[in-house]
Amino acid sequence: MSSLPTGADKVRAVESMFDRIAPKYDLLNRLLTFGMDVGWRQRTVAALGLPPGSTILDVACGTGDLCRELHEQSYRSVGVDRSAGMLAAARTTAPLVRGDGLALPVGDASIDGVVCGFALRNFEGLAAFFAECARAVRPGGRVALLEVSQPANPVLRVGHSVYFGRVVPLVGGLISDKAAYRYLPKSVAYLPPEPELLGMLAAAGFPDARRTPLSVGIAQLLTGTRR
Repeated sequence: MSSLPTGADKVRAVESMFDRIAPKYDLLNRLLTFGMDVGWRQRTVAALGLPPGSTILDVACGTGDLCRELHEQSYRSVGVDRSAGMLAAARTTAPLVRGDGLALPVGDASIDGVVCGFALRNFEGLAAFFAECARAVRPGGRVALLEVSQPANPVLRVGHSVYFGRVVPLVGGLISDKAAYRYLPKSVAYLPPEPELLGMLAAAGFPDARRTPLSVGIAQLLTGTRR
């Protein structure tokens, strides 16, 4: 995957890639983030701020890390993912559904919230995903969307670029799939700048959209309340 695909080609390529890397996905997440991804997921679920027992959809749930964290924080969760390989490797008691983030398998205003971990750059259309979240989440419900980012500090940004662009593909290639872990750092290019990202989320129906940098800006958390 030497260049960044778009449209239907992107959907097929991303699904195939995640099928391939599913068996070692959790191991590499822990190694490559030095375990920080665990805390990021805890922050993501805590940011929902919804009553215990609320039903939360984990979109692009992968192996179920966020589903497990939702359970730990007293929510009911349902996981959705396109990748059969990821669902097969999942370690969660939550119900899992194979489905598309742009056509969520729930009714209008039928769930209390949506979480999503490290998948915004993998959807065919980001505005379409935000619109689908707005359709599915009830008024007053919440979204908490976790994604990678780049530090604002120029020095940290250079160091992060070297790590993400060189170390991640090297380690990922040794343990899992070289092509996939070359693609994942490049896929950050799919993400629009912060003002545009927040504008898209607000326009979809989450007018209080907010971005919180995590760990000096190497990750970001987008939150919003359904109008």
